[in-house]
Amino acid sequence: MSAPTLDTLRQRVRGEVITRDDENYDEARRVYNAMIDRHPRVVVRAVNAGDVLAAVNFAREHGFDLAVRGGSHSVPGFGTCDDGVVIDLLAMRGVRVDPRNRTARVEGGATWGDFNAATHAFGLSTTGGIISTTGVGGLTLGGGIGYLDRAAGLSCDNLISADVVTADGRFVVASERENDDLFWALRGGGGNFGVVVSFEFRLHPVADIYGGPMLFELDAAPDLLRFYREFIVDAPEQFGGFPGFQIAPPLPFIPEDRQGEPFALFVACWTGRLDEGEQAINSLREIGPVVAELVGPMPYPALNSVFDPLVPPGLQHYWKANFVTELTDEAIAAHLEHGPGLPAVNSAVHIYPINGACHRVAPDATAFAYREANFATVIAGMWPDPADNDTAIRWVRDYYHATAPHSEEGGYVNFMATDDQDRVRANYKGNFDRLVEVKKRYDPDNLFHLNQNIKP
Repeated sequence: MSAPTLDTLRQRVRGEVITRDDENYDEARRVYNAMIDRHPRVVVRAVNAGDVLAAVNFAREHGFDLAVRGGSHSVPGFGTCDDGVVIDLLAMRGVRVDPRNRTARVEGGATWGDFNAATHAFGLSTTGGIISTTGVGGLTLGGGIGYLDRAAGLSCDNLISADVVTADGRFVVASERENDDLFWALRGGGGNFGVVVSFEFRLHPVADIYGGPMLFELDAAPDLLRFYREFIVDAPEQFGGFPGFQIAPPLPFIPEDRQGEPFALFVACWTGRLDEGEQAINSLREIGPVVAELVGPMPYPALNSVFDPLVPPGLQHYWKANFVTELTDEAIAAHLEHGPGLPAVNSAVHIYPINGACHRVAPDATAFAYREANFATVIAGMWPDPADNDTAIRWVRDYYHATAPHSEEGGYVNFMATDDQDRVRANYKGNFDRLVEVKKRYDPDNLFHLNQNIKP
């Protein structure tokens, strides 16, 4: 890249423009998944929509690959590339709350921790994932599964509008009133259609919840999963808990002699009246002895960040996922066979409920198509030592292959790995062809292809 070209980009950008010659280049190119080691030509740390426009135009005009980085939690490493342009939105983290109208305007680089800190002050929130360091943008564009989805719908169901920079360098608003085809596609279609520089969300009155993690002996896991399967069908929608498997971390509420052992996990979340919370989860304690728990009233942001210490930046990541309509006995048997084999304390298996309010949205109302599925399973392999890569990846794949025959063909795009590109059509079922048409209109040359790509 010649100096005048780079100088021109720097003149147009208010934020930092970082190249290989800069001292902070290695820090700027680093992403959440340490398995990903890419060397972009330039990293643009945008501070406003104008910076994003300049970077998109620069990449398109020079034929460079373009990666967009929000919260940087992309497991496949879609937030970076080799010898291309990275737009890093992390400096754009503002959140403005309108408590009277129960809405929030959120910039594209904000995390759910940023969002929660702003909205909780007003006793409000919306569905926002399980880890607070996750980016608002990536989670929402892929759908947005979280603790509140049974009561409030997915994150994308609460999206009112989005400000988008498109591949041809336009700044457009997408909503039900403007560019409604783009608005439809953004709600579950991932980062295929442009760079969203701000989101407007509908908020709900959620301040404190009753819940937290509970660890059961492994021999209680069959009963726990069967109980969950039946209970969640018609559970009050204020209940947003889920089961899984977890190695006990070294935390004060866990007996020291049990730390490091695998357990059946249940994370309870009750968003109704706090005085009803204990009663709402008491039935869980009847399943079997609870070895350890951190359950009680707490601010919603506390629950939304409870797993943050287990997943710091710099781990190795490899994940797989499926949607599940029925948690059959055969599926439960596969979970019981593979779940306890977690490769590290950082790894997790969660079986999220996506019924309730999620089912009240038609499959073709947004790009997120699996509105009849009841569960979203994630097998999240996360571990610190690259020497364990082969063993840990094999555990994820074996687990996935054991559960896939008892699951839907498609899965949640936010949990997909790099080698899942052949599942993109299945991930969107009957919505795929419509997504292709929207892609052709807004990104006919596939500038935004570093994602679970919908090719025009």
